[in-house]
Amino acid sequence: MVKIDILIKEKKVSKINELELERYINFFESSVNDNLEHSKFNIEKFPRWAIISGYYAMHDMTKLFLAKRFRLKIDLEVHSTTIKVLKELIDNKELLNLIEKGYKEFITLANDLAEAKKERVKAQYYTGTPFMKEEYSNRAKIFYNSIVLIYLNKMKRLLE
Repeated sequence: MVKIDILIKEKKVSKINELELERYINFFESSVNDNLEHSKFNIEKFPRWAIISGYYAMHDMTKLFLAKRFRLKIDLEVHSTTIKVLKELIDNKELLNLIEKGYKEFITLANDLAEAKKERVKAQYYTGTPFMKEEYSNRAKIFYNSIVLIYLNKMKRLLE
């Protein structure tokens, strides 16, 4: 496990100062909802984007949790660092498994991120055929219902 103080020394994580905390929390509360709605809205028509925005809802909820509970802000290598910090701070294997599944799905689909470029697969460039569109729509529905919503609900309970 990576210790938080090492990540702080590496400037991957920092403490949120009092003046920044409310703005930071407000941003992520809005962002979680925007990404969740975007994901739900696009499942049928743009399933690849539904998966990406579903993952971002999970990612932003995690950053909201870290800010509210620990006053931590992720600064570098945000996706992998967020997961490292979460692993260090909570002991909930089911929750960690969900965020890791979400991250893997995101990496597979997100060709515009440097971290994802090495992980690209042909599947992210689906041809638009009716079969492939239905296939990705089903994949997006499963991802949304069995990973995104479950993860967000568990994180909300941790924030209560």
